[in-house]
Amino acid sequence: MHPLSAVIALTLLNANAVQAQEKDQAAELDTVVVTGTRSANRTLAESLSPIDLLSADTLNNSGTPELNQALSRLLPSFNFPRPSITDGTDHVRPAQLRGMSPDQVLVLVNGKRRHTSAVVNLNGSQGRGSAAVDLNAIPFYAIDRIEVLRDGASALYGSDAIAGVINIVLKGGDEGGTVETRYGQMSAGDGELIQAGADMGVKLNADGWIHLSAEYRDRADTNRSRPDLRTLQTPATYATVNHRFGDADTNDQIFFFNGQVGLPAEAELYFFGNLGDREGDAAGFYRRAFDSRNVVAIYPDGFLPIINSVAEDTSVVMGVRGDTEGGWTWDVSANYGANDFDFIITNSLNNSLGAASPTEFFAGTLHGAQNLFNADVSKYFDGLIGNGLNVAFGAEHRKDSYRIEPGEEASYVGTGSQVFPGFRPQDSGSFDRDSNAVYLDLESDVTDQFATSLAVRYEDYSDFGSTTSGKLSGRYSFTDTVALRGTVSTGFRAPSLAQQFYATTATNFIGGVPFDVRTFAVTDPVAIALGAEPLQAEESTNVSLGLSLQPTDDLNITIDAYQIDVDDRIILSENLTGTAVQQFLASQGILNANGGRYFTNAIDTRTRGLDIVASYGFTLGDGDLSVTAGVNFNDVDITAIAPNPEELQQGGLQLQRIGRVEQGRVEVGSPDNKLNLGADYSLGNFSLNTNLTRYGEVSVLNTNPDLDQTFGSEWVLDFSASYTLDAWRFTVGADNVLDNYPDEVLFANSTNGILPYSSTSPFGFNGAFWYGKATFRW
Repeated sequence: MHPLSAVIALTLLNANAVQAQEKDQAAELDTVVVTGTRSANRTLAESLSPIDLLSADTLNNSGTPELNQALSRLLPSFNFPRPSITDGTDHVRPAQLRGMSPDQVLVLVNGKRRHTSAVVNLNGSQGRGSAAVDLNAIPFYAIDRIEVLRDGASALYGSDAIAGVINIVLKGGDEGGTVETRYGQMSAGDGELIQAGADMGVKLNADGWIHLSAEYRDRADTNRSRPDLRTLQTPATYATVNHRFGDADTNDQIFFFNGQVGLPAEAELYFFGNLGDREGDAAGFYRRAFDSRNVVAIYPDGFLPIINSVAEDTSVVMGVRGDTEGGWTWDVSANYGANDFDFIITNSLNNSLGAASPTEFFAGTLHGAQNLFNADVSKYFDGLIGNGLNVAFGAEHRKDSYRIEPGEEASYVGTGSQVFPGFRPQDSGSFDRDSNAVYLDLESDVTDQFATSLAVRYEDYSDFGSTTSGKLSGRYSFTDTVALRGTVSTGFRAPSLAQQFYATTATNFIGGVPFDVRTFAVTDPVAIALGAEPLQAEESTNVSLGLSLQPTDDLNITIDAYQIDVDDRIILSENLTGTAVQQFLASQGILNANGGRYFTNAIDTRTRGLDIVASYGFTLGDGDLSVTAGVNFNDVDITAIAPNPEELQQGGLQLQRIGRVEQGRVEVGSPDNKLNLGADYSLGNFSLNTNLTRYGEVSVLNTNPDLDQTFGSEWVLDFSASYTLDAWRFTVGADNVLDNYPDEVLFANSTNGILPYSSTSPFGFNGAFWYGKATFRW
């Protein structure tokens, strides 16, 4: 049976349901949400903006060991491709909401801003040029629920909240706990996963507690590359698999804590944070024996260079909150977060050093950090402006910092270490900026049928100036079961320090030909000579209109249309290559690159789409069945491209700063539609979970239009079965149980047939993953 037919048949069984019952879904709609509102009693069903609520059980039932994958399986507007051979991006893969850039989504933990990764995504991946939050550094075991606001929210939270907000609420309390182990492997025999995690609550005093969680995750690499049929200098190496194309080998160790302690005068101290460590290795492109980048005396058969990483992630938030006798609620907090990323290159060489070259290099460190201080005050005035008015205001001071530490000399001198030349002393430096913000947020239930909110936020940045954002929202309930909601908002995203100052060199294949392309800081004189200009903030306008339907306590349907306009969007330019560029770079003392690129405010975009989400729960025989359906239709258009710099048309250059490749990545590189269908059935101690996802088509444009390719829509079915015995739960399952793969790329785009799949595939190209896990709860 086709997987869609199976799920439809299961869904249609509701005709045999005895009767609808008030269960988890009704309780979920009554959950008070804390994202997108500062009102203390706004429920999910009453939300003025579209919000997805994902419980810890829902996330755990997804089967996947990583948070980004789970969100992609559960949210139709969320896209998580799995690119490979993309340098640091292999270790920290970005995700998208509504086809927007990964850094246009704000991530909160317990309502506080989460720091971003220090890694910049550069080479051929969706989100190219962004530095986003590493969601996979947050373990399931620490999460109580996730609230996903699918709406602009810069007026509430500041920079980055253009496409939406993901708020991760941590587990709390002094009771309960979990211990879980998981083992899995790809059906192809690789990608072995060993995972263990736990959480528990501990009582500190009469009104204090701390909840601890930890995870160990060891994931072996996968490889879907094919034999190299090119001419090789050593006959014995002909037709061998000499590349690695798939998931990186990673080892994660993560610790989270969340706690609070009561204080006098109706106040409490709260604190939460994490320590995390990830070690990984991913491969670059194979260098054949006679390649000019090889030294035969070191690697007579050629070599596959490896990028090893050590990433350390740290955060701590501490604050005091309370209530006054006059009914005011206040919250004062400090927030620190940092990410360090070391590059260690192995199985490589620096061919400019000849046979004396080392084969292992320390290539440098990236360090990104944020410090925030927040003061928030609110009060609900009963009977003011209708039924009541919630008034909230506050201030924020934020300091961002970014540091590039150079590699050892052998990693950057001359041509540098192959696959990833080290950061040079002239690339290194410490960069920082300050910003200050104030906001006002008003929210009122004007009548029993009509609610509205108005927010305004002013921010001033030390490096590019000030900006003001606003948001107006409203919701009108025609009946208890039908409501109309809408929002209009403006927003912004400040250019990250990484986008302003990051510089490095990496190998890119352009039209099937390898080029070593250098990323220049926009302040570099070489970049300026190629047309670079100081970066400005992105500005956005977001309009949405939605319908909320709740015909019964167990059936909930939401339909939301949206339009997001972004002006001065920051992207990475095309790879500027050619003989004239190479000669120009050589004249500037840059010998390890034959192309260049830089960040630029070069395009305006418009994103239009429609989200439809439905959930229904009912009894089926002696068991309970819960079905969900969600679909996203999304269209991204570039509405304007800034004029090409004159510098790219002089001195023999004939280059386009933004060409077909980057336009295609923005407009058609993410699915134009995505459908999620899910069903959970429980009968006594036994339960079944299925999730069927249809990914719409994606396209990749090339410098040569004859090499453009569209990859068709694909269905992916996930399945798991669980049995509960006292406090134990045993689960077996498979992701992509039908072992589906995306369309293969044209031979001309496959590096001579070696790399058969596109990194734009929204579900990767690993095939089926089978797993089993055991969970103990108390």
